[in-house]
Parts: sequence; structure tokens; C-alpha cells
Amino acid sequence: MNHQGSCLCGAVQYILTGALRNSVACHCQQCRKNSGHYVSATQVGPEQLDITSDVTLVWYQSSPGAQRGFCNTCGASLFWRHVDDKGAVSVMSGTLDGPTGITTEKHIFVADKGDYYDIADEAPQHDQ
Repeated sequence: MNHQGSCLCGAVQYILTGALRNSVACHCQQCRKNSGHYVSATQVGPEQLDITSDVTLVWYQSSPGAQRGFCNTCGASLFWRHVDDKGAVSVMSGTLDGPTGITTEKHIFVADKGDYYDIADEAPQHDQ
């Protein structure tokens, strides 16, 4: 099965092939600063991600070991990956078009979550 996705303005577009991992919600400070709230992302292997339009895609090294991919026109956060790893790429679940068939699997870094919201689902919660 293929899933298409894009940034808000449509300048960055991608196709994911194969099965998607359920979404993981990350409440760490970097994800909150990056997105304005917490991040929810699925994950795919590099062979499953085909970026079909990357004219405005920029990779920002947000920490020594990780990069975040975003559109430099609309600012949409799209991807997260390890710098030195040719492995899995996290894809922001909200950037997928249409139904995904995935659910929230768990919440991570809940010890860092903002005090302005509650986690209202029954998914497992992990401090880190």
C-alpha cells in the first residue's frame, strides 16, 4: 500500500510504500519547540520513503545526532532522522494525506511534556 504526503504548501511531497508503523507521540522539549505542541510520527525504512518533490526541503541538525526535515517555504515539519544512520526515518503523521490506518502506539518523553495539556488516550506512557 502507498501513502502520499506533503507539507502545507505542497512544495515538498513524498510517497511511503509498504506497511506503516503505528504513530509514536513524542513530548520532548525539542519536538514541542519544533512543532508548537508534541510530535506524532510513524516510521519507515529508507527504501520505503520516496521524496518526489524536495525543492524547499531543508534538513536542520537539531542535535548532534539528529536532523529534522522541514519546508523552508511554509515551515511544515516533515521528517526526523539520525545523522549517521542510513536507517529508519520518522515521518510526521499529520503530513500524510487521507486515511492512514495507524493509531497512537505510545507516548515518549512524557516527563518533559508541557503543563498546558493532558494526555487523554489510553496508550502507554514512558518518561523517556
